[in-house]
Amino acid sequence: MAALLEVTDLHAGYGRAEVLTGLNFALQPKQVVSVIGPNGAGKSTTLAALMGILPYRGRVVFDGQDLGSSTLEDRVMLGLALVPEKRELFGTMPVEDNLVLGGYRAMKQRVPDWKRGIERVYTLFPRLKERRAQLAGTLSGGERQMLAVGRALMSAPKLLMLDEPSLGLAPLVVRDIFDIIERLRAEGTSILLIEQNARAALAVSDHGYVLETGAIVLDGPAETLAHDPRVIETYLGAKRD
Repeated sequence: MAALLEVTDLHAGYGRAEVLTGLNFALQPKQVVSVIGPNGAGKSTTLAALMGILPYRGRVVFDGQDLGSSTLEDRVMLGLALVPEKRELFGTMPVEDNLVLGGYRAMKQRVPDWKRGIERVYTLFPRLKERRAQLAGTLSGGERQMLAVGRALMSAPKLLMLDEPSLGLAPLVVRDIFDIIERLRAEGTSILLIEQNARAALAVSDHGYVLETGAIVLDGPAETLAHDPRVIETYLGAKRD
């Protein structure tokens, strides 16, 4: 099976500071792949390069198409969707209006009944349905994260990219977020998950990559990585029963 996303020798950074120093990884259709690593390893930089927010050197092929000359909007229309670390919601607009704006790709491509995606989001996140008329800026941190994920799903993406979805959330809310990721995985949604919470990320993933100082240092099936002594010592702490 051809990879949905294939990244070869990816270099990117900010000004003269190169953060990514030759990344190579791939993601298969209907697969959840996690990239774990410490702060400053280049996880968010990877997503920014994939979305075309940052210039890069190397090759990124998505759904059979080389993205070298593709703009940010091109990538959105091809089916890439990013949920950024800071959520980037329209805080002065109601929850439901944020979701409608998320359907831009589906609307532009004239997908029949694309607004039915709102009901799917409400099924995944019942709390958002309760707050559908509430301004996004007044939501709790967990609710904002749910809305950010829901807005991305409104585009019916071929690949959903999540940047640190658990960051700054209470443990119970983190559990809810990862329950949703597991559910999306079961539905066949392809997901690239960037996450510091290595234990939770590997638990919902098919494959994992360990990123350190801009390079992949370890990869393999998620379950194998979760039992790898190097990953346990550095990222998981003491082994749990």
